[in-house]
Amino acid sequence: MSSIPVFHCRINTDDAVFVGKILQKEHFIQQPSSSSTFIKLNLNQKLQIDLSHSFPSPSIICCCTNVSTSLPELLSFLDQHSSSVINLILLIQSSSDCIEWNSLMNLISTHNLSLHIIHNEDHFGDKLSETIDHLIKQNQTTRSVINDKQETILARNLSNENNIFYSVSKITRERRAIALGQRGAFRGSTVWLTGLSGAGKSSIAFALEEYIVSKGLPAYCLDGDNIRCGLNKNLSFSNEDRVENIRRIAEVAKLFADAGLMCIVSFISPFEEDRECARKLHENSDIPFIEVFVSTPLAVCEARDVKGLYEKARKGLIKGFTGIDAPYQSPSNPDVAIDTSVLSLDRSVELIIGKLAERLSVKEVLSSTLIMAVHELFMNEHTRAKALEDFPNLDKLNITELDLQWAQVLSEGWATPLTGFMREKEYLQCLHFGCLMKGHIENQTIPIVLPCSTEDKERLKSSSTIALCYNKKLVALLKTPEFYQHRKEERCARVFGTTNIGHPYIKMIFESGDWLIGGDLEVLERIQWNDGLDQFRLTPQELRQRFRDIKADAVFAFQLRNPIHNGHSLLMQTTRQLLVDRGFKNPVLLLHPLGGWTKEDDVPLPVRMAQHQAFLNEDENDRLDRSRTVLAIFPSPMSYAGPTEVQWHAKARMCTGATFYIVGRDPAGLPNPADKSKDLYDPTHGSQVLTMAPGLNQLQILPFKVAAYNRVLKEMAFYDPQKHDDFDFISGTRMRKIARSGEQPPEGFMVPAGWKVLSEYYQSLGSQS
Repeated sequence: MSSIPVFHCRINTDDAVFVGKILQKEHFIQQPSSSSTFIKLNLNQKLQIDLSHSFPSPSIICCCTNVSTSLPELLSFLDQHSSSVINLILLIQSSSDCIEWNSLMNLISTHNLSLHIIHNEDHFGDKLSETIDHLIKQNQTTRSVINDKQETILARNLSNENNIFYSVSKITRERRAIALGQRGAFRGSTVWLTGLSGAGKSSIAFALEEYIVSKGLPAYCLDGDNIRCGLNKNLSFSNEDRVENIRRIAEVAKLFADAGLMCIVSFISPFEEDRECARKLHENSDIPFIEVFVSTPLAVCEARDVKGLYEKARKGLIKGFTGIDAPYQSPSNPDVAIDTSVLSLDRSVELIIGKLAERLSVKEVLSSTLIMAVHELFMNEHTRAKALEDFPNLDKLNITELDLQWAQVLSEGWATPLTGFMREKEYLQCLHFGCLMKGHIENQTIPIVLPCSTEDKERLKSSSTIALCYNKKLVALLKTPEFYQHRKEERCARVFGTTNIGHPYIKMIFESGDWLIGGDLEVLERIQWNDGLDQFRLTPQELRQRFRDIKADAVFAFQLRNPIHNGHSLLMQTTRQLLVDRGFKNPVLLLHPLGGWTKEDDVPLPVRMAQHQAFLNEDENDRLDRSRTVLAIFPSPMSYAGPTEVQWHAKARMCTGATFYIVGRDPAGLPNPADKSKDLYDPTHGSQVLTMAPGLNQLQILPFKVAAYNRVLKEMAFYDPQKHDDFDFISGTRMRKIARSGEQPPEGFMVPAGWKVLSEYYQSLGSQS
């Protein structure tokens, strides 16, 4: 509704129907969404009455039927420690209603009750209306001094001058939410950051704004200095003007929040009374308000002194500077406290988002999945022991190696916020929108599903828990399974743009079961392949920790499913220098080869990893800078779905904390199965799509520059069309032919140790054939 104050009144009663009819006579409207909620809109206030029989701290108790039996039950729900006065209205119409008056007096004393005894229904309605009016007036008198002044001025204008009228919008918050693409969930709220100058308020505020917007939600930051450049440019730094500064911005923040935005306020706001006024202003309009105390110590703020203000204040050039010669009143009970001398910017944002999700979950303002950069699905020790104990008696489903790879992807959190194999609703969102709607937009273009046969579906359809097994061993439990039809043609047409079974992954889809099983996944333990490479299969959480350990301030990811040559290293060197030029001190490369299923003619993972290690460890020029490169395996299978799949590859790397992603030519592509002379996908579309993809706003895409062998320089170099004849484009086919023959590639094409691994592999294929 409109941004006018809301008065909430809770009533416990033994006859909600009777009390509801009385409220309706007083022009309260029963809400369709909740039969126990009644709303009445006055000129300057919205009244909301909620009926129940068990509120622990109601404002009113209405006992309307058999008082002797109903009253003790109604009183039994009250909070024994509450000191608030509760109005007790008893309707006694029959002399047969025997009341133990001594007991009643004791109860009145115990629960701090104000007793009203009524003997007919009409007078009961009058007393209830009178009591509600009294509570409203009582609530109004408790407002702060500033709000009292505002209300007084508004009342005078409305009642005396008769020339100012508050206009109530006909647009509900829910309709605004729909217009903002929020699917009916109103998300307006205010995050108020307070603290000394230099504490880090603005940095946190703008980082929070960027994060929220990257999730497809509207947010706007109101920074103290920025506002004083415009709206509040006429205000000084006197105590009176500081109060007015905060009053104005509180009003503006409330309007922004009422419009459906998350408003992020970054003001020193030194006085606790002013901050409390801002809170009450929001709460009176039923708008969530979160106070964040950026508690960085004065010594740290003064040492930073980014703007040079502390130095001027110490010299007496600035008078009334907060923390030096003007007071700062620390919040007595902030919602979040953050010391930026201890906590990183990312961690600070996580804490605020966590509090928002916790505080606002009832209102569905923020989904809990918004804060889970990585959501692992592993069992704890107790659950694991119980699962192994129950395993012999559980219904079982044998899964394939491909299914196991997807289970690993899910369990390690690469597909956050998925909590298991996709249910039908998630599958449809993925298939038709390329996104998951989890209270915000989460990019997910590749379906992660579990096929099963009709026979298995009939056998398992009544199971509440299914044990997923691989090689007869328990891998995971699938909870509350949901079966839905596997429409293979539709899936392939939408994901791949073709249904040609000459495409290797499409072939596997058509050979899989006719049903899909969705459900919540609980994985027994880390999935191991025991192939000597498990040490490189780092989870997103482990990679995040690794980047923290080496103090990376930027992470750029490069995925490849082929061997590395010097053209790749040139690109990665150039990218690192680009980030340094942008101001990053320690940009780190995540060299992240794909480690799941690949088609038969791709170089196997063990060979690729051996080649990558040789390239890193034995390159005399250390082109990739071993100290700033993390080599790890991405466990996902390869779908070869072109621009659709490249979004999945990018989204998954965001879980590691990567903020930059290098995308190459024809990523995730392959030859057209209907005409091998053509590409199935346009080679440039992958990089173009990534720059536009919803839900990937936090990731900056770095296009792949074409590198080729320069015959003159005898090294890999970026292609220059003006010197076309100097370049030799060594294709994969030609490289494989050279390797099989035992010959050496042109000098400078690949690190010799890396070439040796590759050559030995291709020669072994020749000897096997």
